[in-house]
Amino acid sequence: MKHVSGGPVIGDRLRVLRRARSLTLRSLAERTGLSVALLSQIENGKTDPSVETLRKLAKVFDSDLADLFREPDAPPVHVSRAGERFRMQAPAGQITYERLTPGRGDLEVLRADLAPGDRSATEPWGHVSTECVYVLSGQITATVDGQDYEVAAGESITFDSRLPHLFANHTDALAQIILAVTPPTP
Repeated sequence: MKHVSGGPVIGDRLRVLRRARSLTLRSLAERTGLSVALLSQIENGKTDPSVETLRKLAKVFDSDLADLFREPDAPPVHVSRAGERFRMQAPAGQITYERLTPGRGDLEVLRADLAPGDRSATEPWGHVSTECVYVLSGQITATVDGQDYEVAAGESITFDSRLPHLFANHTDALAQIILAVTPPTP
């Protein structure tokens, strides 16, 4: 498995999972609703997948998101450097996450910027984890189980991730967050 800046290339992991299930790119595309071209670009490291794409792939592989970038040989000590982190891209208006931790499968820590109007997903959704979101700057609205919580710089919110949730920036200023998820299924 190739490594980039201390983390696995998601494309290598996707290829391993796909081949282990004897799936062609075309059959994986049919099952996910994603294009063959996109899947090929991800496998070849030419594009970073969005969180929504990762969720679709995890569903097909009957696993959680963390399995898609779990690192079997994750180092016992990991230094995360700016500009070298794995990024989970998002469509315009959604959050792009930078991964701060290696893929050991026990903890996921992500950093993200939310531009005005950005949100973490199109609809609230839940998964088996516990999450803590710390706001570095700006303000976000965390919607958890249908209730809105305003969380400003220097504050955090922790909740059972099984409750449907999403984060949004309803202000005119950039918001920066750190998100910790255990077990990792962002």
